[in-house]
Amino acid sequence: MKKIDDLIASVTSIHDRYKAGRMERETVREWVLGLGGYPAPYAAPLGEAAAWFKPLRDMEPEALKLVDLEKLTAIIRPDGA
Repeated sequence: MKKIDDLIASVTSIHDRYKAGRMERETVREWVLGLGGYPAPYAAPLGEAAAWFKPLRDMEPEALKLVDLEKLTAIIRPDGA
């Protein structure tokens, strides 16, 4: 079983680095798509993030980044807290 603490720490690190501009979207995309399965309540937001990142999106870069960050935040806080 994968450790939830490790998942949260990893997502938090990726989120913060991407938000600060220290990581490219393509790297984040590949990382998200490489995540395996996790139990509820993390499974649903992980699935949504993977579905979001899977196709390449044609959006304004800032709007795209905002949605990307929301998807990452949803993994960290699956209950919306």
